[in-house]
This record gives sequence, C-alpha cells and structure tokens, in this order.
Amino acid sequence: MGSDDGTIGRVLTRREALALLGAGGVAALGAGRPASAAVPDACVVRPALTEGPYFVDVKLGRSDIRSDPADGTLRPGVPLHLTLRVSRLAAGACAPLPGAMVDVWHCDAAGLYSDVTDRGGSTVGRKFLRGYQTTGGDGRVAFTTIYPGAYPGRAVHVHFKVRTDAGRGRAHEFTSQLFFDDALTDQVHARPPYAAAARRMRNERDGIYRGTGGQLILAAAPSSGGYAAAFDLALEVG
Repeated sequence: MGSDDGTIGRVLTRREALALLGAGGVAALGAGRPASAAVPDACVVRPALTEGPYFVDVKLGRSDIRSDPADGTLRPGVPLHLTLRVSRLAAGACAPLPGAMVDVWHCDAAGLYSDVTDRGGSTVGRKFLRGYQTTGGDGRVAFTTIYPGAYPGRAVHVHFKVRTDAGRGRAHEFTSQLFFDDALTDQVHARPPYAAAARRMRNERDGIYRGTGGQLILAAAPSSGGYAAAFDLALEVG
C-alpha cells in the first residue's frame, strides 16, 4: 500500500488564499459573498495531509460505515455523526461543490483498520469503517461512524479523500485527515471498548498533526448518545 499521495486538486494554503482574496480573512468565506462577510456555513481553507498506508479504494457507497458488509456486524464504539461540507473556491467566492466523491476511513476502537495486513494481523476482506458518499447540491455528505481508537505512533484521527471531475478529462483529488480535541478523547477513551486499547499519542506529539497549524480539529458536540461534528473545506479545482 502507498504512503504519501500526489495531490492534483488541492486546498489552498492560508497564505495563498490571502493573496487571492486580499486583506479579507480566510476563515469566513461565504458562498458568493465577500471575504469580510461572516456567514454560518463558512467556507474554510485547509491543508492537505498524507493519505497514509491504509487507504483501500473499496468503492463502497454508504452513509453508515460502522458495519462489516461480510456479516453485518457493527464495530463497537461511541457513535460519531460526521458531516463534511465541500465548496469550490473560485474568483474570490465559495459555492457548494456537487458531485464530489468523498471517502472516509479510520481505525476501530482497538486501533485496527479493515482490509489490510498490519501489526495486528490481517483484516483483508473485511470493510468496516470505510465508505464514500457523493456530495449533493448543497455540497454536503454525512456519515455515521464511531469515535476512532488509537494505535502506536499516531494521534486519534479520521482520513478523508475528495475526488472530483472538472471536465475535459481533468480529475482532481484532495486528501487530508481530521483530528480531535485531546481532552474529549481522554473522556471517550476512558470508556469501553477503548480503555483496553494501547495508550494513544497526543496531538502535539504527532508529526503529521503538527503540520496542520491546528486547522484540522473537529469541533465535536454531544449528540444522540455520542457526538456530532461538521467540517468545511474549500477546493480550488479549476
């Protein structure tokens, strides 16, 4: 399996976006509105991060990724409802990006990924905690999953990949990772089934997290016996 992916379409860096948009802030770019206009569904620029070794292009379209399609069993863990809002950044404004394929994948409460062979053994043929959705007219996709577990050498995180077709045979791909507040993870991982897993790495010790400038933390809030979080990103896809 691969490690770093070569990004074609990409999210602008904060410096690039400031150069494009002038003095207006990057953190509040509304769809079709000037950068100075603060709007609830802010269009936010984010950095790309490595794909890592555990991406498997399973083409499994579903919103609830907790189950293993082989037998229907649900991976145990605290429920997490994750919404990603994808926009196109062009001409100094943002608009929802429909028709984008968004993959999400992450480890289970014990730190295992599906469909790979790793230090914990083989899970090849199983496809828990993997899936994709296609953005609608509002640029949104929603997933039901679990709060990720931990494994040695990495902070707790969720991977995602956005793929679009810009026409004329030009495909665009953007890959990154989302992280969680350490204090919240301390609370979640004190509960079963997480408590039996390996001691996790905190964000500031994770070399990948340190390259994010703190922009990729999910603001998770209690919801329906678990947590819910939404994340905005703007892609420059031509």
